[in-house]
Amino acid sequence: MTNHVTVTDDGPLRLLRLNRPEKKNAMTDAMYDTLSDALEDAAVSRTIRCVVIAGGPAAFTAGADLQEFQRAAHQGEGLRSHAIRFLHRLAHAGKPLVAAVEGVAVGVGTTMLLHCDYVVAAADARFSTPFVHLGLVPEAASSLLMPRLMGPRRAFELLVMGRPLSADDAMAAGLVNEVVPPGEVEPAALKVARHIATLPAEAVAESRRLIRGSPAEIVRRIDEEAELFRQRLKSDEAKAAFEAFLTRKG
Repeated sequence: MTNHVTVTDDGPLRLLRLNRPEKKNAMTDAMYDTLSDALEDAAVSRTIRCVVIAGGPAAFTAGADLQEFQRAAHQGEGLRSHAIRFLHRLAHAGKPLVAAVEGVAVGVGTTMLLHCDYVVAAADARFSTPFVHLGLVPEAASSLLMPRLMGPRRAFELLVMGRPLSADDAMAAGLVNEVVPPGEVEPAALKVARHIATLPAEAVAESRRLIRGSPAEIVRRIDEEAELFRQRLKSDEAKAAFEAFLTRKG
């Protein structure tokens, strides 16, 4: 377990909090592993009936940690196995998932929301998926799930053109259920989760299965994207894009 993700159980609820504020909750291998372990345990728990994923006031998550990203590129990897395990776990989530989003939600910070059942966002939250700008392709089965959610043209605008969404735009597109003032996100998400936890658990599980469709289809797309991601990470386009991005950051 890493202290960059805290896991707290409160009766039927499990709260997973991303807790790396100095890096805007950028995701590391250890963070992915902790999240995966917590989701796997929740799936088989007789007690946990809903899982809430939250970040902090400034950031839900800024996406992948760039140092680990660079290391993966040098080692000829794409999405690291820790990230893929987490994405598979989302696809097979056995309990309802609620997200509490404040600040920036970049890359996987946006695409993981496609696997959540209910999303609460702060009015100043901002969602972006700059994969193509880095010479890469979408991940987390977003190339499958996002067009289904908001239509292919809106999905193209977000996934390919990289145009960010405001909280209101994200709600209009169907990515977010509810927009609340900053500082009220987590209480609102926990309120929703508590309500879900009062519903008949077996009926919830069967209804989620019908709504979400085949996990196998989603996992296949996750794996297909991951292979293309690996190939693209070695491309001249991606190398040039990363060099330009890191130069700007420096």
